[in-house]
Amino acid sequence: MKNPSASTIAKVLSYMKSYRWFIALSLLLALISVVLTLYVPILIGRAIDDIVEAGQVNFSRIVPLLAESCVLVAVTAVMQWIMNTVNNRITYSVVRDVRSAAFSHIQKLPLSYLDRHPSGSIVSRVIADADQFADGLLMGFTQLFTGAATIVGTLIFMLTIHPLIAVVVVVLTPVSLLVAKFIASRTYSMFHKQSEVRGTQTALIDEILGNLKLVQAFSYEETALSRFDAINGELEKCSLTAIFFSSLVNPTTRFVNSLVYAAVALSGALTAVFGTLSIGSLSCFLSYANQYTKPFNEISGVITELQNALACASRLFDLIEAPAQIPDAPDAGSLEQATGRVDLHDVTFSYTPEQSLIHNLNLHVRPGQRIAIVGPTGCGKTTLINLLMRFYDVNSGEISVDGFPVTSLTRADLRKNFGMVLQDTWLKSGTVRENIKFGLPDASDEDMIRAAKAAHAHSFIRRLPHGYDTVIGEDGGNLSHGQKQLLCISRVMLCLPPILILDEATSSIDTRTEIRIQKAFQAMMEGRTSFIVAHRLSTIREADMILVMNHGNVIEQGTHEELLAKNGFYTHLYNSQFGE
Repeated sequence: MKNPSASTIAKVLSYMKSYRWFIALSLLLALISVVLTLYVPILIGRAIDDIVEAGQVNFSRIVPLLAESCVLVAVTAVMQWIMNTVNNRITYSVVRDVRSAAFSHIQKLPLSYLDRHPSGSIVSRVIADADQFADGLLMGFTQLFTGAATIVGTLIFMLTIHPLIAVVVVVLTPVSLLVAKFIASRTYSMFHKQSEVRGTQTALIDEILGNLKLVQAFSYEETALSRFDAINGELEKCSLTAIFFSSLVNPTTRFVNSLVYAAVALSGALTAVFGTLSIGSLSCFLSYANQYTKPFNEISGVITELQNALACASRLFDLIEAPAQIPDAPDAGSLEQATGRVDLHDVTFSYTPEQSLIHNLNLHVRPGQRIAIVGPTGCGKTTLINLLMRFYDVNSGEISVDGFPVTSLTRADLRKNFGMVLQDTWLKSGTVRENIKFGLPDASDEDMIRAAKAAHAHSFIRRLPHGYDTVIGEDGGNLSHGQKQLLCISRVMLCLPPILILDEATSSIDTRTEIRIQKAFQAMMEGRTSFIVAHRLSTIREADMILVMNHGNVIEQGTHEELLAKNGFYTHLYNSQFGE
């Protein structure tokens, strides 16, 4: 990107459209404050003209002029305070709206986007980039409007005093503008690169902090530090380059503006010598020349900040405009209470086009059946679960529940009929009560406690400092992994959906508790369709059907005894765990 994209500016303006009345008020206040500010030098010039020489000072005219000047200065200060308040309101309202749009869109993004983009990078866009965008936007409102009004106002006042000298100012002005534009047009790509590297750094920090125990367990600290130093060094280089080039704007425009001031002083002095301009008018003109050039310095700084702001806004809009997951069909039906019949017909799926995974998978599951899915790591077991839950859509083929293609149902209705307990726990910041009731917020405390007892979680919950009202941190805080898994099992026990998915649901639980929970699961699965992903084959002997997967295909299926009798891939897996 060489220049700020016109589309990015258009998008920013579209968010500002809701606050057009505030923008109009800000412009009006800027105009009033500029006019009052520019009128004060005229009063001062008149006062100077009333000072002829020693002993000939017209105090009767000077005192009222000075009093009027003080009043105008006070009114201008009040106007500027109100204008700054309005500008703050516009800026932070716009940034709030952009952040809200970004966060709302994150909820609609497909998992494929979140898999490709580190969470730290996304957080950096919503937090850091939005802050940078706010800073640039606020400076733009605060100084851009006032600066533009000052330039126009001083030109008008100078033309009324002496048009010829005003022409000198106008002729030299484009030099300052060209210098500022030349430098600013080359800094946008630098600030955009800076934002990208900052996002990469945030992603690394998020990754290391989220896995600090793993980092320490494998003595990865030095490697992590080296990775951080490399990214930090790149960020330093990008930042220094962007700031160096952007900082050239101010001194170069100041130099050009000083030349303008000198030209005005020289031509004004010569004019005063020939008697066509009074000393007071010359003083007024020099004040205007100074006020005329000052906004160019400020605007050049604003342009630099706007380059940074637009670069950050561009990354935010890239997130907001990332393709959302395929929306529910307009005529999508509802499925209040599924019987549990699940069919897969010629299902083909891959995460990336160049690496195929599942090919032409066919499966028919009757209501109430217990389906176990086994196979080596990477064979497609978890992928099949993702497809059933419609976290991903199939590339071809069809998945149906109770005869309804899943694409013809709303995602909310489809997922309401599934209950999941995974090897990885899903817990959020909040109380134990809120985590268990997450899927059924209106459940009574009696039902919640009954579910916790069935999951054998009630005993450890009672020992917590505040029982069910104990607040746990994100992902379970200081609870053990087994305790976290018991809370997830309690959540499913409370909801009791018609279709269950158990992916190594008891992998982190001690053997005695696992035996009890397996009995609770047996009761819970009674009459419910269940998909059980397991590595320990001893836990799936009672399954109605076992699917043996390898390289994305179901290569064997049948009961435990039938598969052993085939002496095939399943037999090899089973003997690897239980054979001598």
